[in-house]
Amino acid sequence: MLRTETPSPLHGALDTYAADKLVRTFVEDQYEAVRAVEAVADDLARAVDAAAPRLQAGGRLIYVGAGTSGRLGILDGVELLPTFSWPPERALGLIAGGPPALFKAVEGAEDDAEQGERDVQALAPTTNDVVIGVAASGGTPYVLGGLKAAQAAGALTLGLANNPGAPVAAAADIGIVLDTGPEVISGSTRLKAGTAQKIALNTLSSCLMVRLNKVHGNLMVDLQATNAKLRKRALSLTQRASGAPLEAAEAALAAAHGHVKLAVLMLGKQLNAADATALLAQHAGHLRAALDAP
Repeated sequence: MLRTETPSPLHGALDTYAADKLVRTFVEDQYEAVRAVEAVADDLARAVDAAAPRLQAGGRLIYVGAGTSGRLGILDGVELLPTFSWPPERALGLIAGGPPALFKAVEGAEDDAEQGERDVQALAPTTNDVVIGVAASGGTPYVLGGLKAAQAAGALTLGLANNPGAPVAAAADIGIVLDTGPEVISGSTRLKAGTAQKIALNTLSSCLMVRLNKVHGNLMVDLQATNAKLRKRALSLTQRASGAPLEAAEAALAAAHGHVKLAVLMLGKQLNAADATALLAQHAGHLRAALDAP
């Protein structure tokens, strides 16, 4: 039996717990998710090193999953646009059963390996793409089909699973096994198995964005300021990164059309928007390198 399906020996009387003990049981079990990700930190680092050059060359992140795993992959990709201005056409998510499966389970869809293969083929993967297959069980046919198509196209494949010996991990170029063990509720991998996947995906994509010059120091200087809260954040980030007073930061940010990285470069090098844009492009969007340029 898969470890994620094995009944926990610790909580056989879960349905008798008082509310305070019930809550503590679920919360405490989530710590195992963090430990599982810590155990594969080296594998995640290998994935970052392998994926970053492909994305730098114009590749895409393509997430493939089913159920909770599929939804978590799509969520990770969707969040890259507002946080790092990563183009949505370069963060694509596939879930068994298609878009309706985001809101309601599509029975049997995850068992169709050929559909997974067709869905990935439809995206015309290239050697610069990075395809991430996510499956708690590690044997989901839809995900295995997607990885097969990705490898046939020469894309880099990453396989995230929650069971040792998982076929999804074995089939990928880099397998990452998040061994979270039995769930408090037997087999419910939306619990700590899903938490571990969220942490791993978040870590992977965030590290990649740092490598791709989307961060200056630890400041998210490539965010999209699309609402009042984010416009306020963009102004604060501009001031922090440049050291400029409020009025100067506001003026630069306005001239940069809300682009923090550009505003900081304008302030730091005393450039207009056009010249700062050109200088940033010369340094592949790397703000630190542009600021240090003679």
